Amino acid sequence: MLFVIFFLLIATNMPVAIALGISSLVVLIINDLATLNLFITASFGASDSFPLIAIPLFILAGEIMSKGGIAKRLVLFAEKLVGSFTGGLGIITVIASFIFAAISGSGPATVAAIGGIMLPYMINRGYSKPYAASFVASAGSMGPIVPPSILFILFGVMSGVSIGGLFIAGIIPGILIGIALIIVNYFICKKEGYVGGEKSTFKEMLKAFYDAKFALLAPVIVLGGIYGGIFTPTEAAVVAVFYSLVVSLFVHKEITFKDVPGIFMHTSAVSGGVLILVGAAAFFGRVLSLEQIPQFLSETLSGISSNPIVILLIINVFLLIVGMVMETIAALMIFVPLLLPIVMSLGVDPMHFGIIVCINLTLGLLTPPMGVNVFIASRMAGISFEKTFKYLFPIFSALLVVLLIVTLFPQLSLFLPSILR
Repeated sequence: MLFVIFFLLIATNMPVAIALGISSLVVLIINDLATLNLFITASFGASDSFPLIAIPLFILAGEIMSKGGIAKRLVLFAEKLVGSFTGGLGIITVIASFIFAAISGSGPATVAAIGGIMLPYMINRGYSKPYAASFVASAGSMGPIVPPSILFILFGVMSGVSIGGLFIAGIIPGILIGIALIIVNYFICKKEGYVGGEKSTFKEMLKAFYDAKFALLAPVIVLGGIYGGIFTPTEAAVVAVFYSLVVSLFVHKEITFKDVPGIFMHTSAVSGGVLILVGAAAFFGRVLSLEQIPQFLSETLSGISSNPIVILLIINVFLLIVGMVMETIAALMIFVPLLLPIVMSLGVDPMHFGIIVCINLTLGLLTPPMGVNVFIASRMAGISFEKTFKYLFPIFSALLVVLLIVTLFPQLSLFLPSILR
């Protein structure tokens, strides 16, 4: 009843947060599971969390850096490094997206910031609009995996796993995604004839590096502070906002104090939507627990196999389908409480599982009908969503291989956290 009501409401175009709340309330009242106070305590309790403060702050930092010229300087620096290679603009997109993701923690934010610069550039250099849009969207998929990640923060809050540990665990999978994208980009560009530009001199590279020094320093300060034990992920988000404001206002001078209220207002609207969703999903999860649905799922999956790899592969397929039809954060909030106890009972490290879940749901940013990253990139390129499918298929296939490798080899995720503990 819970899921039927939820998906029926979603089918009527109702916002996910409201659909979660209504379906949970209906089941709570009909089955007389608890008093209505549960709605208030569960929703408020989930939102009243110190680590969650990092989410609006990282969104704000990404917005400031996008508007303040930091993203533009990252792109120019990457161009001087690799712009002369075959498919050089694709490599630039990956490098710039990787660095920007290490500041914003968001896939759509990375697509909007880097795509706003790279899409016109790629199209003017002869890249087809469908390929440019699909590749920019795919590069943005590093946003939720490269630390600091908004998805990692949410997973850490729900699971009790160290958020700093998750950040470290995401480094190698994030690099693997970047390498996979560069390889696919090379073969597609070789086939399509997208050659590189003129080779930059060492002097030009040095100048681009100097111009981008503040942009390159941002992830070093944020991540170095977290891993060095200087500040927590939430405090790091505050540092990122302060740093980006100072650089954008007083160094690059590409925004003024008049622009700041608009940036804050936009961030507030985005963040408010996320936190309402967190509260509603927490209530939904509490109702799931009262109905003992996690125990039912655990028994069902245990009946299929006791091999953790088999169960993880089944969960991968399930989450890939979920990612196609559900918003990433909503899916994370709903299904992690259901699936985490199952895999932990089989001996799977929760940190490893967190990386698997986040990569799975991140791929949902590229698949219809949700495909938020692709919708943003195709809209910016002025083409329809469907025209990107030709190029999305090989790119998505490469990212599936990365997901499989990360699933089968947990040490890729756990190696760095184990040596830095």
